[in-house]
Amino acid sequence: MIKNFVLDTNVLLHDPNAIFKFQDNRVVIPITVIEELDHFKKDLNMLGRNARTVSKYIDKMREEGSLSEGIPIGNGGELRVAFGAEGASLLPAELFGGKEDNHILAVALSVRAREKDLPVVVISKDTNLRIKADALGLRAQDYESGRVEIEELYKGFRDVEVEKGWIDAFYAAGESAPPPGGEDLLPNEFLVLRDGTSHASALGRYDAGRKRVRPLPPFKEDVWGVRPRNKEQHFALDVLLDDSIKLVTLAGKAGTGKTLLAIAAGLRKTSDEEVYQRMLVSRPVFPMGKDLGFLPGDVEEKLKPWMQPIFDNVEYLFGFNRKKRQGGVRGYQELMNLGILEIEPLTYIRGRSIPNQFIIVDEAQNLTPHEVKTILTRAGENSKVVLTGDPYQIDNPFVDSASNGLSCTVEKFKGEAIAGHVLLVKGERSPLAELAANIL
Repeated sequence: MIKNFVLDTNVLLHDPNAIFKFQDNRVVIPITVIEELDHFKKDLNMLGRNARTVSKYIDKMREEGSLSEGIPIGNGGELRVAFGAEGASLLPAELFGGKEDNHILAVALSVRAREKDLPVVVISKDTNLRIKADALGLRAQDYESGRVEIEELYKGFRDVEVEKGWIDAFYAAGESAPPPGGEDLLPNEFLVLRDGTSHASALGRYDAGRKRVRPLPPFKEDVWGVRPRNKEQHFALDVLLDDSIKLVTLAGKAGTGKTLLAIAAGLRKTSDEEVYQRMLVSRPVFPMGKDLGFLPGDVEEKLKPWMQPIFDNVEYLFGFNRKKRQGGVRGYQELMNLGILEIEPLTYIRGRSIPNQFIIVDEAQNLTPHEVKTILTRAGENSKVVLTGDPYQIDNPFVDSASNGLSCTVEKFKGEAIAGHVLLVKGERSPLAELAANIL
């Protein structure tokens, strides 16, 4: 059945193409949404860019007809801009006033009163607006396009039960066809192979090109003082150090070692092996809690509070390596002076081409899918991109655990041979950090 979908402003700011994603249904944009887009269009950030894009789309459609009567879009669908004068009289007294959400509800009530035969659905990413719509007897839904079921997020590995003889043959041959239960393996997916009776086990990774599983090599030498403490960290280092994998996503709760492993691998590949020219580390500038406001100084001084977690990890690695590297590089500042390490905000990445670099984007869960696309399309020849983050710790008010750039990238790239993903589970920062992550 054809439906009327009434869109909230936050849907269009989240995805400017949302108006084209309702197939043969009718898309209704309240006039107050146009007003709010006008307010956002002057911003020089992603929201301003999206607001301008939506306005250009709608303005272009005016050439096809009247926005008040409806303009054909997509596969038999229709777009129109509507006023809510009729619906305002249907609002309860508690919802009178100038609040934009209430104007959107008034439009939805007007559409329902005028077209009684067609269902009306309010689409909004605002939880409270959906609650109010439901209280008024209107159907309300979140904008689902591009969302990932976070509880079903791809882990990057699976457990498979095999017999001890299979494990012995696997090690003897150095590779094997996928075991029973592994017929639907994804490229670069890891396997934890166990024999339930003898407790024998093996770790492997699936090579989709050759359709073979190979055993993971043990880390006989540390990587800048770091050795994997659990199987997930072993998986992570394996893909981080594999130059054929150009995109690595590491997800996991606080203290699982995502950033530390990425930086250790980056230092190995840039400073030791010189596979890449430099390591570029960045993170989105989102405060946890109240912002500090204006920060004095040049760009480097302004960035220091935001990038301090990166510096902490680098200094931690130098602490491991100080005895080994006497007479060598003494700290992150010297790495920066030598041009091996570069720290910069994501703000200035648009328009760049970044070849031959090991690029780490920390706290990627605070990015939108569009921002992650912008970053990944900057990667030049022989560059590797590592995205790390915890989908449950989000400070950006415009994304959630299911719609952020990290979760969407994991889901969209899981079938690609040049991408690898690992969900790190066990905290290794300290017993206190692990306990806090679990019980708080």
